[in-house]
Amino acid sequence: MFKALAGLTGRPRAVLAATLLFLVGMVILGGGVSDRLRSGGTEDPGSESSAAATILDQKFPASRPNLALLVSPRAGLDVDTTEVASQARALAGRLAAEPGVVGVTSYWQTGAPSLRATDGRHALIVARIDGDDTVTAAVVDRIGPRFAGPQGDLSVQLTGQAAIQHDVRDTISADLARAEVVVFPVTLLILVLVFGSAVAALLPLAVGIMAVLGTNAVLRLLTSFADVSIFAQNLTTALGLGLAIDYALFVVRRYREELRRGQEPRAAVVATLNTAGRTVLFSALTVAVSLAAMLVFPMYFLRSFAYAGISVVLFAALAALVVLPAGLVLLGHRVNRLDVRRLWRRLRPGTRTATGTGRPTGWGRLAWTVMRAAPLFAVGTLVALLVVGLPFLGVAFGTADDRQLPPAAAARAAQQVIRDDFGSRPTGVIDIVAGGPRAAAGPAALAGYASRLSTMDGVGQVASALGVFAGGRQVRAASPADAARAVDGLNYVSVLPTVEDISPESQELVRRIRAMPAPFPTMVAGAAASLVDTEHAIGSRIPAAVSVIALATMVLVFLFTGSLLLPLLVVLLSALSLTAMFGAVVWVFQDGHFSGALGFTPTGFIETSLPVLMFCIAFGLSMDYGIFLLSRIKEQYDREPDPRRAIAFGMERTGGVITAAAATLAVVLVAIGMSRVTNIKMLGLGGALAVLVDATIVRCLLLPAAMAMAGRATWWAPAPLARFQRRFGLHDTAPAEPPSLPRPAQPAGTAQPAGPAQPASATQPASATQPASPAEPAGATQPGGAAQPAAAQPGGPTQPAGPAQPTAQPAGRDAALASLPESV
Repeated sequence: MFKALAGLTGRPRAVLAATLLFLVGMVILGGGVSDRLRSGGTEDPGSESSAAATILDQKFPASRPNLALLVSPRAGLDVDTTEVASQARALAGRLAAEPGVVGVTSYWQTGAPSLRATDGRHALIVARIDGDDTVTAAVVDRIGPRFAGPQGDLSVQLTGQAAIQHDVRDTISADLARAEVVVFPVTLLILVLVFGSAVAALLPLAVGIMAVLGTNAVLRLLTSFADVSIFAQNLTTALGLGLAIDYALFVVRRYREELRRGQEPRAAVVATLNTAGRTVLFSALTVAVSLAAMLVFPMYFLRSFAYAGISVVLFAALAALVVLPAGLVLLGHRVNRLDVRRLWRRLRPGTRTATGTGRPTGWGRLAWTVMRAAPLFAVGTLVALLVVGLPFLGVAFGTADDRQLPPAAAARAAQQVIRDDFGSRPTGVIDIVAGGPRAAAGPAALAGYASRLSTMDGVGQVASALGVFAGGRQVRAASPADAARAVDGLNYVSVLPTVEDISPESQELVRRIRAMPAPFPTMVAGAAASLVDTEHAIGSRIPAAVSVIALATMVLVFLFTGSLLLPLLVVLLSALSLTAMFGAVVWVFQDGHFSGALGFTPTGFIETSLPVLMFCIAFGLSMDYGIFLLSRIKEQYDREPDPRRAIAFGMERTGGVITAAAATLAVVLVAIGMSRVTNIKMLGLGGALAVLVDATIVRCLLLPAAMAMAGRATWWAPAPLARFQRRFGLHDTAPAEPPSLPRPAQPAGTAQPAGPAQPASATQPASATQPASPAEPAGATQPGGAAQPAAAQPGGPTQPAGPAQPTAQPAGRDAALASLPESV
């Protein structure tokens, strides 16, 4: 595979021309994808509540209203005034005449107390819009301007599930457009500062744009035969830019390193593909596996993120491994053009880099510091992460409602009036399908069942074909409209709760209704019932999802490293890095800390599917950084089996890259997290926190400490598994002439014994002997007390000869390249 990729570097212009045609096709194919995405998908389609909802929609079209018109008379009038009643009935008639709207009923038609505010200042007209989310959104778009606002003596506001989802869709689309306007220039600025070169900084951005455009086209195709959530677009932008930056940073960083070693551009690209390219491929597979775990869940909300995530990962990797190398070949040494660091060096002429001094830079010094006190750092960081994650033990789950919208949203404002001023919860009805063709509900049995339901705590009244029941007795006889509640042996019974629509109390009420004996079959639906079923669906499948992620990831890491311990260690530490995210999400979004500053309304619960989504995304990203670090550690360990020097080398070479990538991705996620929709805000800000914690605390402190404590055992594997990995694993091809690896500086006055010089060999020109490496200072000895030789070579076959290296750096351009800083 990588031989074929290397072959493409010989035709860079053809690759870029094909890429341009591909992007044009993706733009055309992905156009209008937002209009085809849906805003629901949090219900289990195979659950009892979904089956009951299907029956209700077929047999009782007016049973599940998803649209409510909140009618408020002008000052001085109430809902029972004659002129108000006349105008309200006319308004309901106009609504009933709208195509796609069925089951229109109102307070003025039925006199139902549940449809009237306790103070008489508001009343409701309720209806149902038939069709899926796309059809529903189109109907709300059409009727909204004609019904919302002043209507004679009335003021009308639209709410209900259809109107709320419509406002969520519009808000997300507007927020995403605003975030993209901010994200791209800010990301470019950060990349310029990271790379130093403005030319190099444009490359990750180009890779990200390709990944986003390609994924939008895939989502557009998927909408032809599957439901896709509109929330997936936010993930596309965040992951598309984030992973593209990660992969491009790693590739460009390695390419510039090869140029500093004297390689010509095409040879440098080939060497980069054989090292960083393989790491990018493994990283992409690991992230894709993490996101694919969401396919085990039946809700299309979660499955949509798997569709978008897998697509964007593959497109980002494809662009980084095919398109980016072609661009690097054409750019050659010009990749370092427009270097802002030169300006800084001119302003600060005394500024020097640590490259070539034989001393470790900041990341190397940090690695040695951590390894000297490995138990202290391991225990300290572990305790800190667990403490920060403690709030998650008190998590409460619920379903997102109108309060995820900003307070100014029309649907939320109307829903808040219903929540505050209506005695019952007409929008939180618990629906029951009673009876069936083989066990019809007779009048006496139905009356007894409805009467018992009405005595339950949290129940205001129960409506049935026999009339209305409350407090264990019938309070209203059946009306002509109630006759429509009995069809083909089925009965529609509706329970109006007095508790909050979506709350632990409403969920417990659903469980008690389902547990109550009945003389006929019953099925319970409604928002609260759907939430109960969703929690069960997610909870029952979490073991399978976690198993998929853990097993697949450990297999991939084993094939990558050949170690038996590292896969387990990396998976555990990646999962541990998420504790801060989950603890912060509960402390902030559930408990309401900083809600005013962040601009959201706490509801006392977390949307049920969000923790699963956040786990899969954050775990994949954390593994991304882990693979980057391990690749350079393993590269050095293969050259010299000294565990601590390998860790220091990996930190030295990737610390800046990982930190820069994490900082850039955090900016993208924070921009997404500035959405006015609470769920998107939670996803963006929680993901940014997880990325930063993983890239700093876990990768820079906990992982080096754990690997230092394990020592050589980190790389052990049984002989049969080791042979399997050597045959089937994906290996980096380390450079034939490794750069000198700095050790920590000796204390003043301490002698520095020179390490043995490398003999001339097929892998090293006779004139290119290795510089002496200072010995590690006291206190940094290897496990077992035996100090490792400074340049010991591992046993086994020698590395194949690489391109011949010049014995001296030429003046001019190559000399300037050799002096470039090592950070990025």
